[in-house]
Amino acid sequence: MTTDDPLNGPHFLTRADAARYVTERWFPCSSKTLAKIACVSSDGPPFRRVNRRPLYASADLYAWARSKIGPLQRSTSDSGVPRRSTSDKAA
Repeated sequence: MTTDDPLNGPHFLTRADAARYVTERWFPCSSKTLAKIACVSSDGPPFRRVNRRPLYASADLYAWARSKIGPLQRSTSDSGVPRRSTSDKAA
């Protein structure tokens, strides 16, 4: 959720600028990816519309991108989920 600055208001970005923001700070993201997520999923960053143009608040992009980052891993075989030992498995 964004917080409004009483003097300047929230900081809104176009879809292209939003993709650039996420790419520069978090992970690769294209404006086409954001467009597709907006059409087919409810898992994307929240946005508002001005006429037909979607606008993303930088605070919402920050929260969304941060939620996408997984736990720290030390190996590619580490799923980030604790494994059950072989003695825990049912026969």
